[in-house]
Amino acid sequence: MFKYCSLYSGSSGNSFLVKSDNTNLLIDAGVTLKKIVTALEEIKINAEDIDAILVTHDHIDHTKSIATLSNKYNIPVYANKKTWDAISQIASKIPDYNKKIFNISETFSIGDIKILPFSTPHDAADPCGFNLYNSNKKISIATDIGYVSEDLLNHLKNSSCILLEANYDPEILKCSSYPYILKQRISSKNGHLSNISAGKTLANLYNFGLEKALLIHLSKENNFPELAYETIKNETLNCSKLSIDIAPRDKPTKFFDVI
Repeated sequence: MFKYCSLYSGSSGNSFLVKSDNTNLLIDAGVTLKKIVTALEEIKINAEDIDAILVTHDHIDHTKSIATLSNKYNIPVYANKKTWDAISQIASKIPDYNKKIFNISETFSIGDIKILPFSTPHDAADPCGFNLYNSNKKISIATDIGYVSEDLLNHLKNSSCILLEANYDPEILKCSSYPYILKQRISSKNGHLSNISAGKTLANLYNFGLEKALLIHLSKENNFPELAYETIKNETLNCSKLSIDIAPRDKPTKFFDVI
């Protein structure tokens, strides 16, 4: 058994779960402890059974409750050194024995899941995504990415399933009420991924065995789920067997099986 779901997704907070026969991994915890526990209960997972929390980067919509979760349920938290340094106030609330450091591009394991962190382009201390392996299957998580570099694409290849950011529509962003400097940040190479770029990425990955995609981190102001879906379907017209779903902002998805 190898499966995944989104608990929360968007600028108001992000958290994802990957589950195998023997291991439950929480990726990011960017909402309150109460919301995380409630979402876990909805998918019939006890918070006590979370084996580890993996952190993609230091922004608060990914780190809000990592300390409270870690302390209440004695869960180890894994992040790279620069991310730990960037969240020093949060880190100070976690006992040293539960603060784990990984290095980008170095594989490690938690339970029966092997993990390979890879660098992502975003305006954070040392942002990363994750390749997760179990039973010869690969799930990739890539969120908060300004663009898909060749190196990033290579890390995503041969994934059976991917959780991929589809943050904004360029035309909606142009007309939004956001300040110009924020619009520039979002659309920059260290910002977020547009629907079109996400679609082109999925079309490319389909040629390397991609079967399922879950679109994550959609902007509330600069995107619509229906628009993201239609844009990406148009970019993946030749990917007849690709399953595409969208993670809602404030409730869990179903579990998606990696077969």
